[in-house]
This record gives sequence, structure tokens and C-alpha cells, in this order.
Amino acid sequence: MRKSRFTEEQIVGILQEYAAGAKVSELCRKHGMSDATLYKWKAKYGGMTVSELRRLKDLEAENAELKRLLADAMLDNAGLKGLLAKTPDACRPSGCGAHVDRRTPIHAKAGVQAGRDIQIEPDLSGASGSPRAAPGTPDHAVWKA
Repeated sequence: MRKSRFTEEQIVGILQEYAAGAKVSELCRKHGMSDATLYKWKAKYGGMTVSELRRLKDLEAENAELKRLLADAMLDNAGLKGLLAKTPDACRPSGCGAHVDRRTPIHAKAGVQAGRDIQIEPDLSGASGSPRAAPGTPDHAVWKA
């Protein structure tokens, strides 16, 4: 950013002259600045003292530094999120339904109680040699637990 030709003391002095009743055109010609500059200073610094103006400059510099630090932290955070998203074993938030314990058998994932031995035995008592459904079962196989 371009440094101003005027110090804080000079800006406050010019604004005090303006507040005392000096004409804008004479004031601008005397100090070698434009009307727009005077009105811009009046909008930004009107009614301030030199110490308040210095404090404002310090706060603006500190705010710029904090914004830069925040931008760097957000960039690092986005990079880490992208890295975790590319990792296949990345931890997913709980409750999303995507987490499956790899040690659980397949039939336990399907809703059957884990820990029970399930055996499927076809009923081969039919005359044609094809499996028949046992009485009361919807499938062609009999489930025995």
C-alpha cells in the first residue's frame, strides 16, 4: 500500500483547520491535495485526535496480520481435510451409516444375529430330486439353527 505524504499530525491539523471554517479550495491549494482527499479524511478521521489516529493505524496493522494468520490456518485446514478425504481408512463421522466393523461376519451385517451357527440344508425328500419347501417355509431350503 502506498504511504501517505501526510503524517497523522498533519492530517489532524488539516481537519482542524477545516472544522475551524477554512474554505475547502484554499485548504487544498495550501497543502497540495485534492478535494476528494480532504473529504475522504473527514469521513475516516473526523473528530479524532493524534493519539486516537495512531491507535487506529496500529489496530489496522494488527488486524491485517491476524487476517493473514487466519487465511494461512484455513489453507492448512483445507489441505489436511483434502488429505484425509483421499485416505481410504479416514475416520468418518459417527452416525453416517458408512462405518462397518471389518471383523463382523457378512451375515451379521445383513441383520442376522452374530454368534449363531446357521446351516442351510436342502430337503431332498422330493420324488423328482429337486429340493422342495418344507411345510411352513417360504424357501426351498430348510433353515436349522
